Amino acid sequence: MQDVIIIGAGPCGLSAAIECNRRGLSTHIIEKHHIVRSIYLYPTYMQFFSTAELLEIGDIPFTTPNDKPFRHEALSYYRKVASHYQLNITSYEEAYSIEKHDGLFTVHTRDRRGQELHHEARQVVIATGYFDHPNYIGIPGEDLPKVTHYFREAHPYTGTQVTIIGGSNSAVDAAMELIRVGAEVTMVYRGETISNNIKPWVRPIFEGLVKKGNILLHLNARVTEIRIDSVVVTTNDGQESIVDNDFVLALTGFHPDRQLLASSGVQLDGDMEKPVFNPDTMESTVPGLYVAGVIASGSNANEVFIESGRWHGRLIAEHIRPLSS
Repeated sequence: MQDVIIIGAGPCGLSAAIECNRRGLSTHIIEKHHIVRSIYLYPTYMQFFSTAELLEIGDIPFTTPNDKPFRHEALSYYRKVASHYQLNITSYEEAYSIEKHDGLFTVHTRDRRGQELHHEARQVVIATGYFDHPNYIGIPGEDLPKVTHYFREAHPYTGTQVTIIGGSNSAVDAAMELIRVGAEVTMVYRGETISNNIKPWVRPIFEGLVKKGNILLHLNARVTEIRIDSVVVTTNDGQESIVDNDFVLALTGFHPDRQLLASSGVQLDGDMEKPVFNPDTMESTVPGLYVAGVIASGSNANEVFIESGRWHGRLIAEHIRPLSS
């Protein structure tokens, strides 16, 4: 029997465990993959928008020689934090349902061997991420092998024609990496301009590449069909063009999975897009069941970042057992 079971070993889940342990609560983190998987799925050479200080948890300094840390530095940092606090983490075990009886929770899980397991706790924190659930466009050809919603690195696309769907930081970063390896890059974005949130030190470089014709940018447009060797681009006023294409990067974002929340009895608002919870405590409509991190956001997963979600654990732990008690 644990005081708190935390589902998800991302930065917000790790932070919640640290804060609970500080208050004398026993914790067990259950993670269906490995710690900070969402960060692992970021592009290999990605640099964060935030400073290292804004990614820190558990009062452990995040040191880096760079103005903004890179993905590999963050992976190392969060491994170090988990080891420093000797967090009780079970990896490669998926929680698929939560039941509450007589004030106690039972978390039902399945390990990688398919074995069914059951864990009891007085409180549960759901801190699952969103990278396992891309936002599909729903167009013909989206299921072709040439299409992916994840970009890791540019090397496999050397000398090919790549269409990027999207206009966010991930799309811009991918386009610039692809240019460096000799790919022909076409970007298609439904907005009038690329996102206003593009990293300020990246935007002028990207815009220069577009101006020189190194990146072909279609604004106010959508990819409406993906074919074996091309894509159909349709402008907002209905004009169509065919773009020769080898690969498609559909960088259209991700969304949290609400199934575990819904099956646990948590009330969801906005067409089941967002859990109802107390923002001062992060407690859901099921007493003793809390949310932390991006799972607390609405349909726009960008409502919650590591920078803000890392504090959810402190609110939760303080509600369960105040430090002064």
